[in-house]
Amino acid sequence: MVTPAFRRISECFVKPHRPTQVSNQICNLTPWDIAMLCAHYIQKGLLFKKPSTLVHQHHFIDKLLENLRHSLSLTLSDFYPLAGRLVTRKTQDPPSYAVFIDCENSDGARFIYATLDITISHILSPIDVPPILHSFFDHHKAVNHDGHTMPLLSIQVTELVDGVFIGCSMNHAIADGTSYWNFFNTWSRIFQAHVQAQGHEYEVSTSHQLIHNRWFPNDCSPPINLPFKHHDEFITRFEAPFLRERVFHFSADSIAKLKAKANSECNTTKISSFQSLSALVWRCITRARSPRYDQRTSCKLATNNRSRMEPLPEEYFGNSIHLVSAETTTGELLENGLGWAAWKLHLTVANHNETVVLQFLKEWLQSPLIYELGRFFDPYCVSMGSSPRFNVYGNEFGMGKAVAARSGYANKFDGKVTSYPGREGGGSIDLEVCLSPDNMSMLESDEEFMNATSISIIPDVQYQI
Repeated sequence: MVTPAFRRISECFVKPHRPTQVSNQICNLTPWDIAMLCAHYIQKGLLFKKPSTLVHQHHFIDKLLENLRHSLSLTLSDFYPLAGRLVTRKTQDPPSYAVFIDCENSDGARFIYATLDITISHILSPIDVPPILHSFFDHHKAVNHDGHTMPLLSIQVTELVDGVFIGCSMNHAIADGTSYWNFFNTWSRIFQAHVQAQGHEYEVSTSHQLIHNRWFPNDCSPPINLPFKHHDEFITRFEAPFLRERVFHFSADSIAKLKAKANSECNTTKISSFQSLSALVWRCITRARSPRYDQRTSCKLATNNRSRMEPLPEEYFGNSIHLVSAETTTGELLENGLGWAAWKLHLTVANHNETVVLQFLKEWLQSPLIYELGRFFDPYCVSMGSSPRFNVYGNEFGMGKAVAARSGYANKFDGKVTSYPGREGGGSIDLEVCLSPDNMSMLESDEEFMNATSISIIPDVQYQI
């Protein structure tokens, strides 16, 4: 079989269009940011269908690239830390290692244009997500600490025969999922306003003022000094084993049934849709793994701290997430029903409040911890990342609504589950599940799990020309 020809056509750097006085400052990193230095960049992207009347016209892609670059420059005026680089200040006696963002001395964000001679069907038709998706993103296998020498933001536009994939690699020590999609949504709005203005003057601002002042707990004066002499003392690089990646679709009706079942079994109305779905995934993946009944297992949920911290609005730019964990034995998890597992997850989320967050930060400052993927997640955990609440399909770049959302190589391991809203909306959810080949085969044979899934139908849509 002949491998499709992937070609990187061009590369440039994009700086903020209107540098502001504040953007010439140094941004210190918080404990939440620093803890992510070993993790990979966030790699998420959107697949669009080319407007049918323009598929074979070269000026379409030229104009698209021009508009993307210009609107990116305008967007970086608001999200200026993404155009910077990481820098480190070290001392030897006593040893200390402080990392922060230099927002001024940088080439800016990287912008790449590439081509690949395949169609949208080559991406969406296979049962498993094809590995070629990894080439749609820059910073392959890079960890966030590499932001000292690599751009903190890299956009790659890959032109297919009948589609365009816009992939974004963003340093996870700079931003979390909320900040990531806030950037993407803002970029889309500015792109549309730029195109509609047709060269005339216009102004587009973020829907809400971004909060760039990094939040630090009481009695913590930045910068935070890590007790190290060299990054080799705390930076490790995680290589994922061979995994199967598959996207499972859950319709709004299926989600509603899971939620009703979970709440009914527990005689409550407090269990959420996502907690019910997470409980199903936790039970079914654990069953697929066939561990001993006394084996401990956990389900970790990425939780946004903004809604739990009074001074932190949704517009706070940076990391503000925490992994909460529900734990039990395999025997208890499988002998009890969906509602039992969902209630454990509900209590875990409900008990995560400001007091818990502040206690975690206090302990972290006493003994700084850098998350290492190879050690942080055990072989029997299920980790639910991202969120179906993110505005993924509200992003349009002159090609209408995206056909699908996909991710790259980054931060994947056996048991990692990434959630997206379903394309049709209405409460539907897509889950990107990563498992070893044997475990994925067992999951595909699990009647409880497969009966809850459905086929995601991508309808023909009208595109803006």
